[in-house]
Amino acid sequence: MDIFNFDDIKSSLLSVLESVKLVDVVDILVVAFILYKGISLVRETRAGQLLKGIMLLVAVYLVAKLAELKVLQFVLKNILDVGLLAFIIIFQPELRRILEKFGQTKVGTKRLFSIKMQDKVTLQWYIAIDEICEALEEMSATFTGALIVIEGQTKLGEQIATGTTLNASPTKELLLNIFFKNTPLHDGALIVRDGMLLAAGCFLPKPMDDTKINKKLGSRHRAAIGMSENSDAIIIIVSEETGFISIAEKGNLTRNLNIDYIKSYLTTNIIPNEKPTKLKKIKTVEDIHSNIDFNNKKD
Repeated sequence: MDIFNFDDIKSSLLSVLESVKLVDVVDILVVAFILYKGISLVRETRAGQLLKGIMLLVAVYLVAKLAELKVLQFVLKNILDVGLLAFIIIFQPELRRILEKFGQTKVGTKRLFSIKMQDKVTLQWYIAIDEICEALEEMSATFTGALIVIEGQTKLGEQIATGTTLNASPTKELLLNIFFKNTPLHDGALIVRDGMLLAAGCFLPKPMDDTKINKKLGSRHRAAIGMSENSDAIIIIVSEETGFISIAEKGNLTRNLNIDYIKSYLTTNIIPNEKPTKLKKIKTVEDIHSNIDFNNKKD
């Protein structure tokens, strides 16, 4: 029996091509883009490995259906039906992160702000950046560990609910007091919204793939990376081991930054209409030596 009839296949293809309209092409391109983005978001996660297995099973199922292998079709169909439900249950955190990333869109807006920005909030951010940078400089010098999350468009209500609400104006003294060792709130994250210190002692989500993170990094840095993977927030970390200041954003961690760089970075990325300035990561010869010594220190 002929399984493949090339004349029929050719005739079917020509018939399909003749009936294709512009809207069909757009439809296919949109679906392809969604599939591409979905695969690119899960390929570096635990769900990505399982997805490869599911795709292989689907391929085998299609071959079995084409070859009319009914028993194999029945077995694979039931496996896929149950497997899809299991996939959703087991990998719920990963699927949630994917949907959150799809929701992190910027429609003609500057980071952290809507189209019409109130002067009051802009002024509050200028004050907040100055106070945060002054506190960071002192905490770095005294090896005081700190974890500061600057909220972006993604609202962090779940993380805020795990901490203590402050809703306070930022001051250097308050920031130093929050992260002073052995105080009740020093061991969690401080969340900043609209230039205000919203909540402290907050718990942050774990990284998507903890095994790929440098073993020398401590819990603060891991929490910062996890938060940056789950939102568009900017997270600042001060290491209590080395005093180094780092920034986590979009799943990436940039370490050992000086205050001038951080202040310019925050001003450029938070306050609208600010022109980018030349950002310097290395300020002195001592900074260069610190970068070299970093590999031999636990952060």
